[in-house]
Amino acid sequence: MANVEGEKTPGLTRSGNAVSGGIVTWPREDDDQTNPEEYARLLDVYDSSFRNIAEGEVVKGTVLKVTASEVIIDVGYKSEGIIAVAEFLDESGEITVQQGDIVDVLLERTEDREGYVVLSREKAEKMKIWDEVEKAYAERKVVIGRVIERIKGGLAVDIGVRAFLPGSQIDVRPVRNLDALRGQELRMRVIKVNKKRGNIVLSRKALLEEENAEKKKHTLETLAEGKVLKGIVKNITDYGAFIDLGGIDGLLHITDMSWGRVGHPSELFKVNDEIDVIVLKYDAGTERVSLGHKQLITDPWANVTERYPAGARVSGKVVSLTDYGAFVELEAGVEGLIHVSEMSWSKRVKHPSKILNVGDAVEGMVLGVDPTARRISLGLKQVESNPWHDLAGKYPVGSKITGKVRNLTEFGAFVEVEEEIDGLIHISDMSWSKRIKHPSEVLKKGDVVEAMVLNIDAENQRLSLGLKQLATDIWDDFFSRHHVGDTIEGKVVRMTNFGAFVELDEGIEGLIHVSEFDDSRHAGKDEKIELKVGENYPMKIIKLAPGERKIGLSIRALKSDEFRADWETYQESAGDGAATLGDHFRNR
Repeated sequence: MANVEGEKTPGLTRSGNAVSGGIVTWPREDDDQTNPEEYARLLDVYDSSFRNIAEGEVVKGTVLKVTASEVIIDVGYKSEGIIAVAEFLDESGEITVQQGDIVDVLLERTEDREGYVVLSREKAEKMKIWDEVEKAYAERKVVIGRVIERIKGGLAVDIGVRAFLPGSQIDVRPVRNLDALRGQELRMRVIKVNKKRGNIVLSRKALLEEENAEKKKHTLETLAEGKVLKGIVKNITDYGAFIDLGGIDGLLHITDMSWGRVGHPSELFKVNDEIDVIVLKYDAGTERVSLGHKQLITDPWANVTERYPAGARVSGKVVSLTDYGAFVELEAGVEGLIHVSEMSWSKRVKHPSKILNVGDAVEGMVLGVDPTARRISLGLKQVESNPWHDLAGKYPVGSKITGKVRNLTEFGAFVEVEEEIDGLIHISDMSWSKRIKHPSEVLKKGDVVEAMVLNIDAENQRLSLGLKQLATDIWDDFFSRHHVGDTIEGKVVRMTNFGAFVELDEGIEGLIHVSEFDDSRHAGKDEKIELKVGENYPMKIIKLAPGERKIGLSIRALKSDEFRADWETYQESAGDGAATLGDHFRNR
């Protein structure tokens, strides 16, 4: 600044050729009144003002001029200093100083080759920061820094100078994602500093532990079961969330978050959320705290019977499916179960997914409520009319129906009467005369058949059908055309130890008891008739039992009019096989 005309220099002023007021104004070179001796004396005064400025010191300077590439600064020395404008740019590239600003700079050298003072603003700032860091270390003061990047072992932090924050010193708990901290400002303590080597080590953990200890002390003094507190969600797990109550963490279990269904705690809360909680349990010995959130609102099951009485129609959303039914959310915290048996009047529902899907909106009827067990039974089919109750009016007993054979089993065939309603033709109702071993001998899947309605059981959802009932009963026809005493011809179809079965007509068989063709077993008689399977023989009808569809036959009766007496003898001497037939004739 000394060579800038008309500028005032601190400490001196000119009034003619004399120093006045502590400020000197330099005489012009063309001033012919200048006294050489006075001029020399003033130079000595000016030079004496720089004796306290030494290289390596941080001094204050005044910005004289700002150009596109340089900032000229007067530090009160013989000559000005020049600093590259880059040292005065902010993060966006804007110049942060202007003419007249006072700035701190480091005097590196008193003069360079061109006669300027060598200054550095960056080094001055760093020296000031190092002084502040050392002071913060000595006095255990808090420093604030911005995370620059993740480096090996931890984080690089800008506190004015680059410092190191080890990963183990970031938090009281391990931090998994260090990259997430980039750009954040953190409060820390300096735990190690070495100015010569340029090393600064920071700890956020130490500061947090100190702060938490103080908070914990206050929290423990007021902590009690039943107390409502505000907390910060610190961590979320599959089973719950850890809540910072102030120096001490409590566990909010997933079951205590909401009266409703919660799949994962993250559905309700996020890390750093501030929430209200109530202390459910506190163990002073272990300092374990169990918290609740849902307990802050009324339990929806408290008056559930008033809101959902039996018989009421309700609406809800399917939230879960199991093998045995579907759970429907009626409101937050209240769910009902539609059992698989209550889903359809007519369908045989093997799994609820055949009827409902998660997320479906459904309407059902309340079948029962158990507030103690927190259970509500719902019915889906009850909101619709029962087609089985209308069945008797549409298909009275004795009426004919036409349907398609849907399925065959060992005991019969299921015929689709109408959509989702099947009737059963039992194997015994398929034919009057044939001995059917399997329904497939008469029907095939997909056959369209005509059958008669035999019985309707709406409560048990059973419909009995008959196939043979639509055909003429060959037994009734036979009994109408034949009488006891008639002579008839028949073919022996099989022999047993108690007699012979004879086919009298297609599907009609009768029995000749052994006593009616063999007298050899009776004392004093040696008459015997040999019968062969497949041979036809004449015989006499000796018994007709229409109700039991049984016919008694005799060959002996053709030779003797005393067959009645012989029949009585047969009844007394017949074995197990004949006893059944004997019963048929007992009332003759």
